[in-house]
Amino acid sequence: MAFDYKKEYKEFYMPKNKPGIVTVPPMNYIAVRGKGNPNEEGSEYKETIGLLYAIAFTIKMSKKGSRQIEGYFDYMVPPLEGFWWQEGVKGIDYSRKEDFQFISVIRLPDFVTKEDFAWAVEEATVKKKKDFSKVEFLTYDEGLCVQCMHIGSYDSEPETVQTMHDFMESQGYILDINDKRLHHEIYLSDARRAAPEKLKTVIRHPVKEG
Repeated sequence: MAFDYKKEYKEFYMPKNKPGIVTVPPMNYIAVRGKGNPNEEGSEYKETIGLLYAIAFTIKMSKKGSRQIEGYFDYMVPPLEGFWWQEGVKGIDYSRKEDFQFISVIRLPDFVTKEDFAWAVEEATVKKKKDFSKVEFLTYDEGLCVQCMHIGSYDSEPETVQTMHDFMESQGYILDINDKRLHHEIYLSDARRAAPEKLKTVIRHPVKEG
């Protein structure tokens, strides 16, 4: 049975729909940076998703090709995630989507080295005849965070964020969003198929002791 990151690491991917404090270890990701309103047709955001999944599945399906990655085990591709920010804003201003900057990511299994990653980018470039130069290997050390499962549309996230911040402060923590520690979302639903009110998104904010 394929390894499922959501089930094996429930504390990171399947939190309750009430806030909690979590320490997230360093993880490696396939990453693509971009900016602009993610909802616009032909947006840079939608392009990044295609690039990410092409590399993710090149690595996953390497077992059937010429490159046998050391330590490989069968796994389900982890969910799409995103780190978001806006210049001059601590947190997120949902009314200014055109100002979004983001890093779209998909987690890499630990057995994937930078050399394996470089091979996957080259392999996808040749097979798909597409430019993957925007794709990078990113190690992100998230550390101490407050997180919560948000159920509903992306536009209703501010209510959940407020609940998270109230909880954080009640536990003696303060928000620590900066240019290195970012607003983080993990998308557990396919927005193209699920009704907006049923979307499941993990929201995570960096904190530090007050």
